[in-house]
Amino acid sequence: MKHFKHYITLVFLWLSITLQAYDATGHRTIAEIAYKNLSCNTRHQVDKVLGKHGIIYASTWADEVRSDKEYSYSYPWHFQNLKDSMSADAIDFLLKNPKTEGEHLFYAIDLMITRLKKDKKDAEALKFLVHFVGDLHQPMHLGRFEDLGGNKIKTMWFGKEINIHSLWDTYMIESRRYTYSEYSKYLCDKFGKQKHQFAKNSISESVNATYNVRNMIYAYDMNNKNNYHYVYRFSDSLDEMLYRGGMQLAKILNEVY
Repeated sequence: MKHFKHYITLVFLWLSITLQAYDATGHRTIAEIAYKNLSCNTRHQVDKVLGKHGIIYASTWADEVRSDKEYSYSYPWHFQNLKDSMSADAIDFLLKNPKTEGEHLFYAIDLMITRLKKDKKDAEALKFLVHFVGDLHQPMHLGRFEDLGGNKIKTMWFGKEINIHSLWDTYMIESRRYTYSEYSKYLCDKFGKQKHQFAKNSISESVNATYNVRNMIYAYDMNNKNNYHYVYRFSDSLDEMLYRGGMQLAKILNEVY
């Protein structure tokens, strides 16, 4: 038991260093898309809690507070390790029973929604929720336990050694060369015709869409060193994940408020 606790401590330390989720641009892009799709009443209420556009500015807060020992408990909330070849029903079971495999991302989202339904002025829960819905749509946050969501899988990215987790956190987003406001506008234009379809998607449908992209990432031949091909292969998937994240966050907040 002593060795197990030491191992868990090391894992959390590793995660505190490497697990960043989408970078600021990604999280703010998701939050701004959500903000644009809030009902007038919901927007008014969340602005009262976090300030005008507060869900955008606070979207990275959950990453920032992990440096505070008082929030060390939140490390495992940023990810949900999923096995390969899971069925939609198996994933849906985990969503409906979020503590089945420990207190991770599914549990954290469920907890924050519950907290906000009890107290709509719970600023901490709102900031956590905004961030975690973003994490839910970063495919490597549904990655394998054995490689820490891609953190152990190294690759070369335009001459720099990185891992595929950071590739999806940061480098793929950087390849788009947008500010978060430019990116959100671009995505709202790109997916405009599908807006109502995405707006109706359940959280289960969103998770399964993210999981499908996660599987495509793992299946990609990383011996292919053509980084331009990788960008070409996955840019549409990245765009969809960010847009889905924004629409799903809006849906959740509109239902809560």
